[in-house]
Amino acid sequence: MGHSDLDPAIHDRRPWNAGQTIGPKRPLKPRDIWAIRFFLDEHKRIRDRALFDLAIDSKLRGCDLVKIRIGDLVSGCAVRNRATVIQQKTRRPVQFEIMTEARKSLTVWLERRGGSFLNFVFPSRIDYQGHLSTRQYARLVDEWVSTVGLDKREYGTHSLRRTKASIIYKATGNLRAVQILLGHTNIENTVRYLGVDIDDALTLSERTEV
Repeated sequence: MGHSDLDPAIHDRRPWNAGQTIGPKRPLKPRDIWAIRFFLDEHKRIRDRALFDLAIDSKLRGCDLVKIRIGDLVSGCAVRNRATVIQQKTRRPVQFEIMTEARKSLTVWLERRGGSFLNFVFPSRIDYQGHLSTRQYARLVDEWVSTVGLDKREYGTHSLRRTKASIIYKATGNLRAVQILLGHTNIENTVRYLGVDIDDALTLSERTEV
């Protein structure tokens, strides 16, 4: 039987994902969120606390999160209640809320960070005019989840994107609302992203007496 030339075994190559957990990253639970916040506060990680809170509320992909500018979040001298960014993947705008915890942590960070409306909220430590890299953001997420006892192989930057969306879906069952919040162009993408299956559908149906 023939083998594809793309088969790593033919070239004695180790698959790139060997030993890694493949599939959707797990969302955080509310207790995980507060555990990470406690860790960041205890170690006075002001920037990281602001980054974490904004990641949870914005539900943005990492590539969009790291490119947010101060002017996207601030109006006058205060952090906005809502903000809008253009997604890199879809080139479409997506709006998100900034809740009290995130506004507090962002205010503290921006007071220390300084800068103008055109500057990135989370600058690179190598090039201060640039933004935090997605790779460094991923490393930070690995560190955060590990410090609270979670397996970093099961979590990643998409865990933060999925967290609030998953909580909202479980509370409401409203896929359309979650689709809008995530900025998905197709609701089927939202279904796959949340891992919605027949058990979820039946559970929602069982809540309704006719």
